[in-house]
Amino acid sequence: MMRGLPAFAADGILKLKQQLLDDPRDDKIDLGVGVYKDASGETPIMCAVKRAERMLWETETTKSYTSLPGTPEYLAAMRRLILGDEVPANHVAAIGTPGGTGAVRLALELVRMARPGARVFVTNPTWGNHLSILNYLGIETVPFRYFDTASHGVDTAGMISDLNQLRECDVVMLHGCCHNPSGADPDAEGWQALIDVMNAAGAMPMVDLAYQGFGDGLEADVAATRAICAACPEVLIAASCSKNFGIYRERTGIFMAVMHDAGAHTLTQGALTHLNRQSYSFPPDHGARLVTMVLGDGDLRAEWQAELDEMRGRMQSLRGALAQELRARTNDGRFDFIDAHRGMFSLIGASPAQVASLRDDHAVYIVGDGRINIAGMASCDVPAVATALLAVGL
Repeated sequence: MMRGLPAFAADGILKLKQQLLDDPRDDKIDLGVGVYKDASGETPIMCAVKRAERMLWETETTKSYTSLPGTPEYLAAMRRLILGDEVPANHVAAIGTPGGTGAVRLALELVRMARPGARVFVTNPTWGNHLSILNYLGIETVPFRYFDTASHGVDTAGMISDLNQLRECDVVMLHGCCHNPSGADPDAEGWQALIDVMNAAGAMPMVDLAYQGFGDGLEADVAATRAICAACPEVLIAASCSKNFGIYRERTGIFMAVMHDAGAHTLTQGALTHLNRQSYSFPPDHGARLVTMVLGDGDLRAEWQAELDEMRGRMQSLRGALAQELRARTNDGRFDFIDAHRGMFSLIGASPAQVASLRDDHAVYIVGDGRINIAGMASCDVPAVATALLAVGL
């Protein structure tokens, strides 16, 4: 029977990671794999998380199941972190998920259950796994213009023009902040234009929020999400704790459905719980427990926020340093967009041939679409990266 299985192409980023591991050069630089790294090249465990883990180890008395939606304390803590006081609790249905990817998958499962014929509009470009999951679920996908390759910013006019195709009950998948892979986010006027065009069509926003705290701060990074929730009748939110808590392998996420019709809450919560039951029954709890402890303890939360601020500041400092190095060498500002972008990533406009040359000739590894992970650099790598980018003709 197994010989009838289709052959699947290897994941591009995992393939790149293996190429990096096999490369014997001592000066190789990893700007590909999308994880945060500190100045020593390690992905550290945050001190606040480590303290919470120690406390949990000392006080935890059982490894029994929690509940199908996840622990109520975790769901409430994440709701407050993302939505603040903007949305009443009884207007939010929520479940814990295995990471942000699990949240995206279940969100799209809910879309398919509630409206089988709904189309999902996605930014062009978007995170590759969005497209992979949509294709696997057989949901019609419509790309819309988002990134302007000339300015390296958001193409607001093109975006709104393409979204005029929206029909009632279509879904628009948006990145809440730190757009992956481009690093470019809409400004306030752009977000409002998105809200207006979605509401005019009766379409539903879905926000993928993977990088809260990595852009401009915990509150600033959810301002757009909160504005969408305040203005739109129904909103889906898939959020991840992998980046901002540094707990990648704990697979900690949340999926929330926000609705102004409080009467739909019970029905929606029942559907979400049912989806969890069909997928993995009970969501992982270890990471969720740590997040709950950090957010619920004043000292731990202050320490976590300070660490998160330091991580964000380091990434922005690296952006500024690389842009400044390139400006000094070229005597123009064509790379200034790197400093203007937010989060871990930037699209630099490299062709496949330039990506290959960066890897083969300069030991600089980036993803095939030309995305660089700013957090993969150390300060001492900046001159070498600048040299490589210019050497391949960027």
